Amino acid sequence: MGILERNNVSVYGEGPGTIMFAHGFGCDKAMWRYVSPAFEDQYKTVLFDNVGAGGSDLSAYSYEKYGSLEGYADDIVEIGRELAIKDAVFVGHSVSAMIGIIAAKKAREMFKALVLVGPSPCYINDDGYVGGFTLPQMEELLEFLDTNHLGWSAAMAPVIMGNPDRTELVEELTNSFCRTDPAIAKHFAHTTFLSDTRPEISGIDIPVLVLQCSNDVIAPEAVGEYVHRNIPGSRLVVMKATGHCPNLSAPEETIAHIKEYLDELSTGR
Repeated sequence: MGILERNNVSVYGEGPGTIMFAHGFGCDKAMWRYVSPAFEDQYKTVLFDNVGAGGSDLSAYSYEKYGSLEGYADDIVEIGRELAIKDAVFVGHSVSAMIGIIAAKKAREMFKALVLVGPSPCYINDDGYVGGFTLPQMEELLEFLDTNHLGWSAAMAPVIMGNPDRTELVEELTNSFCRTDPAIAKHFAHTTFLSDTRPEISGIDIPVLVLQCSNDVIAPEAVGEYVHRNIPGSRLVVMKATGHCPNLSAPEETIAHIKEYLDELSTGR
């Protein structure tokens, strides 16, 4: 199976530039369906599923390769080279924000800007760093997932979505979690939530927009501020959107911030 089939890649739009959209943990490329079409008139949009998610080739899932975020970053680079992508905008949600940073350091020529939506380089509090969880809390969270995948999905989706009055969004996220192969979900959760990619932030020399949601339990505002402080020249926008999934809960606001940033980059303002 080829690279594009492996990652269930879809390409839309006819614009001269390229935007790649990458989804977060427990999700798939459908999570961008309210956002990506808004860019198709000016860009070629590239959407894909991480291996193990959505319509990707599950037989390609390697517990060794995907035991670190490097494996996912390697896939992004392979997709980019297969499509001959240069100077693309990479939009990564949640853990894929950090995967995008790793990919950009591996293949600088592929990217001209990064948009990091709800990024977190480390989810665990550590000596002055606020990640949002203590180590015992994270261990308890992962143990819950390991022992009861469906129960974890039902309990965590409302917390992650952060919009309790919008039950349809909570239901969609719950179903997305539940569709993921339980063994892969458990493994990717450990890879994601125990990762520490703070060292990867240093040395990023391309424009970066950090979109930070309000009242985000998974990636609190202190995390967005940390990412912003440690990437020189980056821009931090604290959104009105609440929760961790503005691509679903607030697509219009997400689109507006991305477009404004890209317009400013293109005009040199």
